[in-house]
Amino acid sequence: MEPVSEESIAVTHPFLDLAPLSAAHFASIEDRVARLLATEQDVVIMQGEALLPLEGAIRAAAGPGTTALNVITGPYGQTFGNWLRDCGATVIDLAVPFHTAVTAAQIREAFAAHPEIDFVSLVHAEAATGNTNPVAEIGAVVREHGALFSLDAVASIGAEPVLPDAWGVDLCVIGAQKAMGGPAGVSAVSVSERAWARMAANPTAPRRSYLSLLDWKERWVDGGRKALLHAPAQLEMLALEACVERIEAEGLEAVMARHASAAAATRAGAVALGGGLEPYVHEAADAAPVATTLRTPTGIDASELVAKALASDPVLPLVAGGGALATEMVRVNHYGPEATRGVVQSCLGALGAALAESGVPVDLEGARRAVTEAWA
Repeated sequence: MEPVSEESIAVTHPFLDLAPLSAAHFASIEDRVARLLATEQDVVIMQGEALLPLEGAIRAAAGPGTTALNVITGPYGQTFGNWLRDCGATVIDLAVPFHTAVTAAQIREAFAAHPEIDFVSLVHAEAATGNTNPVAEIGAVVREHGALFSLDAVASIGAEPVLPDAWGVDLCVIGAQKAMGGPAGVSAVSVSERAWARMAANPTAPRRSYLSLLDWKERWVDGGRKALLHAPAQLEMLALEACVERIEAEGLEAVMARHASAAAATRAGAVALGGGLEPYVHEAADAAPVATTLRTPTGIDASELVAKALASDPVLPLVAGGGALATEMVRVNHYGPEATRGVVQSCLGALGAALAESGVPVDLEGARRAVTEAWA
């Protein structure tokens, strides 16, 4: 075996040869995320994709004595209900059609029918189905009832307002991989004092576990954020810091306006394109700014349509719906750096060309004009 030369040892790489991330630097990134959320609550950045704090929050705050209202407006709501049941909670599912949003009145009705509800789980924006829910109105109802409010804002942060303090959200989970245009490998959760107290009183809350929020509370937050629990995901943390810096430079309001324009332009362009392609979410007010879902015409398989569209430009942010929706739904993921008029034009152009190839008449020029006119 030949000895390793000094020259080979000296080879460096900007992604590998980094100084360790200090606790102070880690805490400073948490502070910037807190400012993004306009929250005074504790913010914990967890070292994994957003499913980590989503599951960790539910398992920490819910248990055998919990009665949970689980709102289902898409696939993630279904997942949360499964976790809640696995915790031993009594779960009341409130499911609404995926082409619409839940209302505050429906939440109030659920409380009236089940006054024992003490936990509410809701997804803000369901990127998979393209809808968004009126969290400010729902939060007022939940606060009036006194239940703990858990919110998945992974898809909405950066695309529309997310204000846990103003809305009375006790557990607000975000991820950077969608509208923020950042990494998927880290995520964050803001935690109210009520939520910490609920976790501390829950004998089934995870402890000494990668899922444990209480470990972060006791060893990180209560310790003055001086010593990290374990080695941080350094590259992902630096990428998160970079994407927050980019949002700060552009301005959060401008980032959200860009996403709103992309959504409005996609809906308008799809309608003008014709050929039977139409918005999957019926009302524009219920449509998420992060992604627009479109229903394909009768007889046109969505997966096949997307495959034809991507054949001309494989990098376009187009996907077919998941599961049973794969045959009827196309999703335009206009988020992060893809929330631009050019991307929207290209996506609709590719879908129009694919429809035309299938023998469906479309108006490509009309779609282009509609996108231009709708872009605010």
